[in-house]
Amino acid sequence: MTLRLYDTAARDVREFAPLHAGQASVYLCGATVQGVPHIGHVRSGIAFDILRRWLLHSGLDVLFVRNVTDIDDKILNKAADADRPWWEWAATHERAFSSAYDALGVLPPSAEPRATGFIPQMVEYMARLITRG
Repeated sequence: MTLRLYDTAARDVREFAPLHAGQASVYLCGATVQGVPHIGHVRSGIAFDILRRWLLHSGLDVLFVRNVTDIDDKILNKAADADRPWWEWAATHERAFSSAYDALGVLPPSAEPRATGFIPQMVEYMARLITRG
């Protein structure tokens, strides 16, 4: 069975072909851990889990990266409203998301980077965008 996906660059549905033989990499913009997850929050995780399992079943070695947005305005505001440190608020809700994924049988990611680990790079990238207009 052939996997066909929408290619946003080509603006068309195309047959999937890995860039490197036998390997596929998938990046999922994961949760913003601002509160307790509900089905709307984890829907994309389930959808991409299905894609990942299809790729694995097809014999590909899959690198699956799902980030965690562990700092943003909503997290800062909700933590402040609850009189809790933002990092504790984020960590508490990140664990809730992990528990929800586990309960639904979603495979854990190969890697799970957090936004707070890349703030200097984000600031530098934004500065380049501003400079370029």
